Amino acid sequence: MPIKQEIIDVIKEYQTIMIHRHQSPDPDALGSQGGLADIIRRTYPDKKVYTVGGEVGDLSYLNTMDNVTNEMYQGALVIVTDTANAPRISGEQYSLGEKLIKIDHHPDDEPYGDISWVEPSASSTSEMIYDLYEANSEELVMPSEAARLLYAGIVGDTGRFLYPATTAHTLEVASKLRRYDFDAAKLSRFMDEVDEKIARLTGYVYDNLIIDDSGAAMIILSNELMQEYDIEDSDTHALVPLPGRIHGIISWGIFVEQPLGGYRVRLRSKGPVINGIAKRHHGGGHPLASGAKAVDKEEIEVIFQELITVATEAAIF
Repeated sequence: MPIKQEIIDVIKEYQTIMIHRHQSPDPDALGSQGGLADIIRRTYPDKKVYTVGGEVGDLSYLNTMDNVTNEMYQGALVIVTDTANAPRISGEQYSLGEKLIKIDHHPDDEPYGDISWVEPSASSTSEMIYDLYEANSEELVMPSEAARLLYAGIVGDTGRFLYPATTAHTLEVASKLRRYDFDAAKLSRFMDEVDEKIARLTGYVYDNLIIDDSGAAMIILSNELMQEYDIEDSDTHALVPLPGRIHGIISWGIFVEQPLGGYRVRLRSKGPVINGIAKRHHGGGHPLASGAKAVDKEEIEVIFQELITVATEAAIF
């Protein structure tokens, strides 16, 4: 049986469905989670469907989370979208359900779930959710709000269709979603705007970015700096693309100190594969966009040297 049909058949079996996504969500996490929830709600109005996870930061214009209890998971179906490995799932209750489905577009290095649908070639999990709908369009209903969320997820994960994962199919899906009744221009403005404090921190990033001759770059955002600019880790996603706008930079890392110690690491590249670096440092992800963890500044230096290595090798070949 095709996986898309199997997933719909399982959804039809359950009265209560809890949909999770990854921690520190981006537009694709919220778009795929909320889009799938809206499709199920509209198609099967008798079902109880909840979106679950932690704070969404400045992305509340996309979706907000439901309040749930552990008891609500009894006999429930749990679906996790856009989350490569179980430790990154937002909402600890995900393991309390009766059955778990994973829907994701990251490399499947750490499988989990009773049913797993993973498509690393997809631009985003939001694109996959549209494909799930289209494969079952005779039964499923696509509300305009779901279309808005899925469109936002695709736009977010493709960098407004700039990244290599953008395919002809991606553009076709985006075109079909634009036919629904939502304000795409308003959505784009929301996605492009940043708070004043983030704009000011942008200046700091450009002023203090360390750039190696190889084309590798890095910056550390300390707890003291975060407090000075009154921002949290969830706010820093807007800073990740900044180094890539500078001519000559081909790989870079953003290192965000965590309140309880250690650093969250965001790695990006214009060509050299960097997910191998992430895997060596308690992370993973796409070849050109990955996340990892660093215990201290010594590990940060190790990661930066690895970025320099891949950037140097890319220049040689």
